Amino acid sequence: MNTKRKQRIISLLGVVVLLVLVNVLGSYVFKRWDLTQDNRYTLSETSLEVIKGVKEPLFVDVFLEGQFPQEFKRLQTETRQLLEEFKAYNSNINFQFINPIESEDEKMETARALFEAGMKPINITVADKGKQVQEMVFPWAVATYGTKTTQIPLLKNMMGANTEEKVISSVQHLEYAITDAIHRVISEKQKKIAIIKGNGELDDHYIADFLKSVRENYFIGPFTLDSVATNPVRSLEELQKYDLAIIAKPSKQFSEEKIEVLDQFIMNGGKTIWLIDQVQADMDSLNQTGVMMAYPKDQSLGEMLFKYGVRVNPVLVKDEQATPIKLAVGRQGSETQYEEFLWKFAPFAYPQGDHPIVKNIEGVKFDFANAIDTLKNGIHKTILLQSSRNSAAVGTPAQISLDMVNEEVTPADYQDKGFYNLAVLLEGNFKSVYQNRILPFKPKNYKEQSPANQMVVIADGDVIRNQLDQNFQPLELGYDKWTNKLYGNKEFLLNTVNYLLDDSGLINIRSKNVSLPLLDKQKVYERYSYIQIITVGLPLFFLLIFGLGFTFYRKKRFARKC
Repeated sequence: MNTKRKQRIISLLGVVVLLVLVNVLGSYVFKRWDLTQDNRYTLSETSLEVIKGVKEPLFVDVFLEGQFPQEFKRLQTETRQLLEEFKAYNSNINFQFINPIESEDEKMETARALFEAGMKPINITVADKGKQVQEMVFPWAVATYGTKTTQIPLLKNMMGANTEEKVISSVQHLEYAITDAIHRVISEKQKKIAIIKGNGELDDHYIADFLKSVRENYFIGPFTLDSVATNPVRSLEELQKYDLAIIAKPSKQFSEEKIEVLDQFIMNGGKTIWLIDQVQADMDSLNQTGVMMAYPKDQSLGEMLFKYGVRVNPVLVKDEQATPIKLAVGRQGSETQYEEFLWKFAPFAYPQGDHPIVKNIEGVKFDFANAIDTLKNGIHKTILLQSSRNSAAVGTPAQISLDMVNEEVTPADYQDKGFYNLAVLLEGNFKSVYQNRILPFKPKNYKEQSPANQMVVIADGDVIRNQLDQNFQPLELGYDKWTNKLYGNKEFLLNTVNYLLDDSGLINIRSKNVSLPLLDKQKVYERYSYIQIITVGLPLFFLLIFGLGFTFYRKKRFARKC
């Protein structure tokens, strides 16, 4: 055996040994490199912590299999790659892509079952043998862990957005959606939410969809403040067993004892969500006669909220960026004809900030919203939702009429106005409203200042209110049955709850930015020939140059040997 052959064998054996060592080392040491510009395949530390908690097999069924247009293929690909990342870090995570309506015999039955389970389909147009065909797609996934199951929405609802824009927003939201679902099925409920009752708050059937959604992650219980009148100390002790209190559209005044109970709940670290109306006005009253009088109302909470750093003003925000209502405009035969009109007292607040509560959510629908002033008191305020530039505050009392849909305005009507605060997050050490004052009752551990705490104030109680169908059953929160539009109220409130109660920081995943390099179809159309030359002709040109050069090199090399 000559020396060159021995060297080749030794080199080959060296490569084999090296590959074996790398594979053995790889079974003990795990490392992946993310070379994307936006680090889309780099999971957050929070996601990694959640993934570590999967101790038993977890199954994710993704209903994104089938013939899709390019935009949906991108969502399918991004979902698959993200789940592959999850599985790479924990082999207990298993996933499969399923076409739930592949079988023609069971198509309608399966679609009906998925729809009744809350997984609504969308219709898309696909090319099939040169023809355009309408197909039904379920952009959902289901995560199962033991006996616990939860649904994962993969495509975000965005009014007025095209499919590409929806996909971009959905991909931004994908890691949070899947991680949150895994966290829900592997974790036991711990935090408790109190729904405050006793002061004319919304009935349960008007907040039923919110309660149903929140119940997946937290314990929920009604907490009536009626017992405060007889035993305020006991009431405070019971309320302090909860982590969050939600006050949804109270219509009656709070007594001093009830205010102190809520105040001391906050001073002892309790989180709160205030959905407050400072003006008496609602669509039910307006629809009956077409005219109503809007007037201020007082729940005796003004001084308390003022101490915490905000003031809810008894005015109505009138906004050109508003949601529509349907009104009867006449009759055709025996049928009443309806038409949509912009209702300026129902602002459509579209989030502009990057805070995790509002990032990438759909616009939120308000009804007769008030304006919030922020005050200087050392508490950090984050504006979550605002009215648009073209908005104004209408003082009360005021007469409101449906005829206002025909009102004509000019830009001058909104000069030096607009951007009224509709929802504000407060964070810091709150001071008691009873600081240096006589207490209505003496609690066991009275505190004048809270530890680091948070609360959200929303200047409209109807943000949490769901409509009822013809059988008086609750519809999805944010859905308007009259105009068949779905707003972002539900996601906004669920994000708010998660932010206030999420010790793991899961909600912060929503801040991650992922940019999809989608083609600009208009530019492609305008410069089609040029792009065709660059993408097809240029590679062929370089290949031709390489081939000629390589052929010339071989001829020259072998000519020397000859």
